[in-house]
Amino acid sequence: MFWNPRIECMPYDELRELQYRELKTLVNNLYSFNRFYHDRMREAGVSPLDINSLDDVSKLPFMYKQDLRDNYPDRMFTVPRNEVVRYHVSSGTSGKPTLVGYTRGDLEYWTEALARSFTSCGVGPGDVVQVSYGYGLFTGGLGAHYGAEKVGATVLPASTGNTQRQLEMMQDLGVTVIACTPSYLVHLGTAARKMGIDWKRDMKLRKALLGAEPWSESMRNRLQDTMGIRCYDLYGTSEQAGPMFTECECQRGAHVCGDIMLVEILDRDTGEAVEPGNEGEMVVTMLKKEAMPMIRYRMRDLTTLDVDPCECGRTSPRIGRITGRTDDMLIIRGINVFPSQIEYTLMRVPQVGDQWMIYVTREDDLDRMKVQVEIRPEAFSDKVEDMNALRARIEAELKRHLNVAVEVELKAPGELPRFDGKTKRVLDTRVM
Repeated sequence: MFWNPRIECMPYDELRELQYRELKTLVNNLYSFNRFYHDRMREAGVSPLDINSLDDVSKLPFMYKQDLRDNYPDRMFTVPRNEVVRYHVSSGTSGKPTLVGYTRGDLEYWTEALARSFTSCGVGPGDVVQVSYGYGLFTGGLGAHYGAEKVGATVLPASTGNTQRQLEMMQDLGVTVIACTPSYLVHLGTAARKMGIDWKRDMKLRKALLGAEPWSESMRNRLQDTMGIRCYDLYGTSEQAGPMFTECECQRGAHVCGDIMLVEILDRDTGEAVEPGNEGEMVVTMLKKEAMPMIRYRMRDLTTLDVDPCECGRTSPRIGRITGRTDDMLIIRGINVFPSQIEYTLMRVPQVGDQWMIYVTREDDLDRMKVQVEIRPEAFSDKVEDMNALRARIEAELKRHLNVAVEVELKAPGELPRFDGKTKRVLDTRVM
């Protein structure tokens, strides 16, 4: 089953020619009309005249998350504000978030990509899709929502939380597909057993579209065996648009819409392209974004690229499961969190000392994060009510900046461990 067979089954050589034409147009436009890209290309000694094949994309300079922070809120945009119809925001590594804008055309391409993806894993008319990603500034909920509606499915916008109510709705409305994080699906399964719900007998669920956090093949097997459903990897980031690509029913990598996004896999040390099938850092160029184009954006995700035709009949490239990252980002219940974000927030509280530790665990199938914080000697108090008030204040500040709840534990001066050499700030004990 195909949504757009002309593109999805296009011979790979023809796809590369299409990508080259789109890239040439994009580079010409940005060099001519965008100050950021013009200056970045000039610094790299490259101009549109140097782009004479798709392989010449390697001549173009990289783009980094720091560029988005340095140009916050909208200095990266390439259209007037009155053409931006939506903003989405994700966590940044400092006090400022990453802001992404969308034109009407951007939303249409995003929805088109998800329609192809959902169709490829067998979602369509007659399905009831429960979207249990967060709605709002996070891209997950609305992205999955519009993609499911596009293919003719019925959407239940459940968002996150209220697990008992989610399970009741799944039963009452005959939900057949759920889109959520893998850890939340595990949590739903645990909660269902406690409520006396037999998943295979009492649910009509047949598919799960799982993303926003890393998960393993062993977790997929466990979920499929215990729940009797098929689980598909859903990939996307706020910078590229949001959730965009899923595996097809063959479950051998997420199909990339090559006419919308160009993917390179590069050696993390040399920056050179690796052979198909070899692991490296994913670098993406958004060929058709209007509000905020991205050229050679370093995703920091480690994966592989398969350019051979898939057994499903699609010829589009496929990315493998994300195996790690080249930076220190943590993913907590689908939210990107950087240790530097936490440090930035803590250092704005005068009572906080210089030592802190992050502990990440998985309890009751959900990710939890605790931050231990040393208090300055002059601020430390034996009065429980004073310490409770300070702890609550720090927790509120962290939630405001991170958009995820964090447990804070206050420590007396000198109580946290010191390290010779590089300080260890994060202890992540989750097992995928």
